Amino acid sequence: MQVKTLFAAGAAFEAARHVDSLPEGHRSRRLHGHSFLASVRCAPPAAWADFPGGEVERLRAALQAAIAQLDYRLLNEQVAQPTDDNLARWLRAQLDVPGIEQIGIQSTPYEGVDLDAAGNAHVWRRYIFQSAHRLPQVPAGHKCGRMHGHGFEVILHARQTPAGGARAVDYERLDALWAPLNAQLNFACLNDFPGLANPTSEMLSSWLWQRIQPELPELAWVTVFETGSCGANFDGQTYRIWKDLTLDSAVQLKRAPDGSPLRKIHGHTYTLRLHLCAALDQVMGWTVDFGDVKELFKPIFQALDHQPLHEIPDLADCDTASIGAWILHKARLQLPQLDRVDLYETKACGAIVSVGANGPALPI
Repeated sequence: MQVKTLFAAGAAFEAARHVDSLPEGHRSRRLHGHSFLASVRCAPPAAWADFPGGEVERLRAALQAAIAQLDYRLLNEQVAQPTDDNLARWLRAQLDVPGIEQIGIQSTPYEGVDLDAAGNAHVWRRYIFQSAHRLPQVPAGHKCGRMHGHGFEVILHARQTPAGGARAVDYERLDALWAPLNAQLNFACLNDFPGLANPTSEMLSSWLWQRIQPELPELAWVTVFETGSCGANFDGQTYRIWKDLTLDSAVQLKRAPDGSPLRKIHGHTYTLRLHLCAALDQVMGWTVDFGDVKELFKPIFQALDHQPLHEIPDLADCDTASIGAWILHKARLQLPQLDRVDLYETKACGAIVSVGANGPALPI
C-alpha cells in the first residue's frame, strides 16, 4: 500500500479590495472587504522541516509571512485585479515552499478558488436549501426510514477557463445555474422528485450532476452535505463520501528538539475527516452507510478521544502526519473503503494521508 502524505496550513487575513475588471454596476467594483482564508497543501522533501513532524509549523510560518503583506491592507496595492483567482496566483508566487500541490483563497465561507499543482484554477460556490426526505430502502427501525429533514448544503466545483474566455466560470454563472434548482428543492420533499425516490446524499449528488453538467461542461464535482459532518461527492463517474469527527487529545512530539514547545505535553481539538470510495449499492443507493462508518470506527475513536496519544505503543509520533497514517492503517482493517484521512490540529492546519485519489478540496 503506497501512502501519500500532504501537509496543510491555513491562515486568515482581513483586507479590502475593488475589482475594476468586473462590469459596471457589479457590487464588487465598489470598495469592500472580506475575512479571507488562505490555504496551502504540499508534499515537501523529507528533510525540508527542522525535524520530522515539524512540517506543519514550518508551512504555517511560511504562509503567515506571505499573507502579512495582505493583512489589513488594500489588495489592489499588491494585485492589480485582486480576484480570488489572482490572489491565489499571487500567493503561489510568494511562497518559497517545495512540492506545492494546492493553493486556496476563500473569500467567504461560501466561495473560493483553488489552484492545483499545474496552476489550473478551480472555482467553488456553496449553496444551502431546506428539505425533507426519507430513505425507503433502509432496514426497519433505521432512523433514516422516517420522514425527516436537513439543512442541505451543496458545493459546485468547476474548472476555470482562461481569463477572458467566452465561457469563463465565475460565481455569478454558478448562481444562475443553481437558481432554478434551488427554487425546486428549497422547502420541498426530495422523495417527490422523479429520480429521487431514494434520496441518499450519493443519489442527490448524481441527480444534481445530471442537471448541471450539460449546462456547465467545466463542472468537476458536486458535493452534498447532508449534515455539517457528513456528505457525498460525485464527479460523473465516482462516488465518494466523508464523515467528520472531533477528537480532544493530548500529544507530545518525541522527535521535536529540546526546548521546542512541541516536545512538551500539550493538546488539540482535532478535526478528523474520513474519506471513503466505493461502488454505489444499487438497492440502498449509497456507498457506505454513515452510521456504519461511525460504528465501525468507534473503537479507534475511543482509543484517541480524550486520550494521551503519546502513550499509544505503536504510534511513531504525535505529529498529524503520523497520527493520520496510524488511523488510516488501523481503520482500513474494518473499513476497506477508506482511502484518505484528513487530520487538522487547528483550522486548515494538519496533514492529509491517502492511498487513493484525493477528490475535491472541501472547505474546513
